Amino acid sequence: MTTAEGAGRDLAALPKAHLHLHFTGSMRPSTLWELAAERGIRLPRSLTDDVALQVEPTRRGWFRFQRQYDAARAVVDSEAAMRRILHEAVLDDAAEGSGRLELQVDPTSYAPFVGGLTPAIEIVLDQAALSERETGVSVGIIIAASRTRHPLDARTLARLAARNAGPVIGFGLSNDERRGTTADFGPAFRIAREAGLLSVPHGGELLGPAHVRDVVDHLHPHRLGHGVRTAEDPELLARVVDAGIGLEVCPASNASLGVVEQAEDVPLRRLVASGAQIALSADDPLLFDSRLLDQYETARRIGFADAELAGLAASSITVSAAPAAVKQRLLDGVREWLAAPAR
Repeated sequence: MTTAEGAGRDLAALPKAHLHLHFTGSMRPSTLWELAAERGIRLPRSLTDDVALQVEPTRRGWFRFQRQYDAARAVVDSEAAMRRILHEAVLDDAAEGSGRLELQVDPTSYAPFVGGLTPAIEIVLDQAALSERETGVSVGIIIAASRTRHPLDARTLARLAARNAGPVIGFGLSNDERRGTTADFGPAFRIAREAGLLSVPHGGELLGPAHVRDVVDHLHPHRLGHGVRTAEDPELLARVVDAGIGLEVCPASNASLGVVEQAEDVPLRRLVASGAQIALSADDPLLFDSRLLDQYETARRIGFADAELAGLAASSITVSAAPAAVKQRLLDGVREWLAAPAR
C-alpha cells in the first residue's frame, strides 16, 4: 500500500517507533515460502495465496490466525533462519521510517533447534546488535510468555529476560487473552519489573474493559499490547491515561481478527482525544498483509492531518524504551518532517 498522490507529506519519511511486532509474524512472505520449500513443508493455502486473513467473528478469526501462525513458526528451525527473519524485519522497518524497533519474541519454540532458551535469546540479541549497526535502526528485544502455557514457564522466561536486561528492554504476555488467569502471571512480571524491564502485556483486544482492568491491576503495565477496548469505558480509559500507560494500537490486526469491521473503525480519535499515548504498530504483517506504514495510512484515511500524524509518531517514540539520544534524534526528525512543505 502506498500513500496516494497529493495526500500529504511522505509518511515513509516520518520518523517513528515500532513497538508491537512479533518475531515470527514479522517474516516476509517470500522468506516463508523459501524456507518452507527448502524444508519440504507444505503451507496452508491461506499462507500461499499472499492475502491477509479475512474479517471473521473474533473467535473463529483467532483460531484461524493461530493455525497460520503455528504453520509459519514451523519453518524457523535454525540459527540461520532466526537471524534472517530478524534482520529482514529491521530492514523493512528502516524502509518505512522506523528508527526504533522493539521486537517481541518467545524463544520457547526455537529453543529445541539451537540448544535451549539461553542460546535462542543470545542469537536474537546478537543479530539485533548486528542489524542495528548495519541499518541505524535502534533495536530492543521484548521476551514474551504465552497465556497458553503454565505461569511457571512465564517465570522462567522472566528470569531469562532479567539476566539479559539492557538489550532486553521488556517482558510481555501474548497469545489468546481468553486463556489463563491473569493474576497467575503476576509473579513473572514482578521478576521482570524488579530487573528494570518494561511490563508490556497484551490486553484489551479480544476481551473488553474488565480484562483490561485485570491486566492493569495484576501486571502493572507500562504499555498495553492493543488496548483499544479501553475506549468502551471512559472511566477505565481515564485511569489508563492518568497512569501514563501507552497503547500499542494495531488497526489492521484488529480488523482481521474481527475486533472491528475494518481498520478505519479502530477508535483512534477517541483514544487520542482522551490524551492516551499511542504507538501505531503492525503486530503480525505476515498474516495481516499490512506493515507499519499502512497503519499510518489508515490514520490518514480516518482523517488525521499531518500535524496529528506527527503527533502519533512522536508519541510512539516517547513511550518507547529507546536510549535518550535516539529519542531526541527521532523527535527532532519528526519536527523537521512537519516543518517541510507538504506535497
